[in-house]
Amino acid sequence: METRYMAHNEAVDVVLVGAGIMSATLAVLLKELDPTLKVEVVELMDSGAAESSNPWNNAGTGHAGLCELNYTPQAADGSVDIKKAVQINAQFEVSKQFWAYLARLGDFGPAKDFINPIPHLSYVEGDKGIAFLKKRHEMLSQHHAFASMEYTEDKAKMVEWMPLMMPGRPADQHIAATRVQGGTDVNFGALTNKLLAHLARAPDAQVKYCKKVTGLSRQGSGWRVNVKDVNNGESRDIDARFVFLGAGGAALPLLQLSGIEESKGFGGFPVSGQWLRCDKPEVVERHQAKVYSQAAVGSPPMSVPHLDTRVVDGKKSLLFGPYAGFTTKFLKHGSFLDLPMSVRAGNIGPMLAVARDNMDLTKYLVNEVRQSMDQRLESLRRFYPEAKAEDWRLEVAGQRVQIIKKDPKKGGVLQFGTELVSAKDGSLAALLGASPGASVTVSIMLELIERCFPEQTRTTWAAKLAEIFPAREKALQTDAELYRRVSTQSSEALDLVARTDGAQHYA
Repeated sequence: METRYMAHNEAVDVVLVGAGIMSATLAVLLKELDPTLKVEVVELMDSGAAESSNPWNNAGTGHAGLCELNYTPQAADGSVDIKKAVQINAQFEVSKQFWAYLARLGDFGPAKDFINPIPHLSYVEGDKGIAFLKKRHEMLSQHHAFASMEYTEDKAKMVEWMPLMMPGRPADQHIAATRVQGGTDVNFGALTNKLLAHLARAPDAQVKYCKKVTGLSRQGSGWRVNVKDVNNGESRDIDARFVFLGAGGAALPLLQLSGIEESKGFGGFPVSGQWLRCDKPEVVERHQAKVYSQAAVGSPPMSVPHLDTRVVDGKKSLLFGPYAGFTTKFLKHGSFLDLPMSVRAGNIGPMLAVARDNMDLTKYLVNEVRQSMDQRLESLRRFYPEAKAEDWRLEVAGQRVQIIKKDPKKGGVLQFGTELVSAKDGSLAALLGASPGASVTVSIMLELIERCFPEQTRTTWAAKLAEIFPAREKALQTDAELYRRVSTQSSEALDLVARTDGAQHYA
């Protein structure tokens, strides 16, 4: 018989479910804005950043629109839309401002523990790909955020930029590349754990592991959260004024558990991933870049192939992929019942519509799962022609639960991206979806704060917000001088640049 110990109801201001980058960022932001808040983070696993935020469960690209070709779609007439790339770049700069603010506090530790300068490159093949990349460069380089982007079709120049990728190519192969020196690699696991440690040092803030949320119900103007200890079975109730569901793939079932009207109609489509990983120093040292190319026709945006330098715990590795896959789990450590258990009367229509309209995607994912190591190496050799099988091993990445939403015309649509869902009264919010997720966490959490704490944002928190964030998204997108000044200040605080005679140089 299960032991059930019920403590008296504890009262806190904020409960955050999940100890990943989203919850950690929101918790620290709220404590900086109001140090008197009583905050608790509850996490199912025995440590922070155990799922999507873990460094081997994501690409670690500081997504800033510098190299990701899917952020600049090309229309039938050949024009390239740069709006999304510009927006994501500004959002990443907002993230940098928050991290720089924390770095300046003095107790956050070295920034190189979680962020390092790595050039971001885009690489294409064939006349069609070259025409697209050339147009993309032409459009982006006119914007101040991308003014330093270089373009080349010169293979000698590409040998300088990506020496690992050039030997063994056909002499007549048509290829082109762009490069931005100011890209970054981010260890979101290390960043998450720094944020959690910073939070835990504050009064009236705690992070509790091995805790599962088993109940979520309205309690007055707030919520009662039932939390069970997975090791000893003990349960307790927490009464919270505000609840954030930032549990990655588990956010959807928890949102459904809340029963809020805004949760109706949402479904989830889980996509898994795998990488090829190389730790061999003589190979790793020949590739100091993140190189993105174009996704295969019919593949999801998260499957854009890229060969990346990773810096994890001070050691460099290479990752290539991702190779997509399909499982019914919502978390890497989840259950195969996650998908079927998420079906509700309110979302079965949209889910069936998405299944009907995305048969090609489902077939693609199944084929990816069935790939042999030789087939995976064949994809790698498009980037690195001389790759040797013995230098690479398969690494299982994290789960991504893509959003299924109601659609008046199609019944339901599959959405790649992130979606913030909140109760009408602002007492509960959840984050659904995936990429570019971690890189733009701070902007998403600021949106959440403005939506759920509107009065405080306008009044008592306004001065502190202005101190932490000297420039927000819209200003960064339109004011070139402000962008350059604030970006340089953030980069200096994060040890991404060194200054010599007033000039900016990437460290």
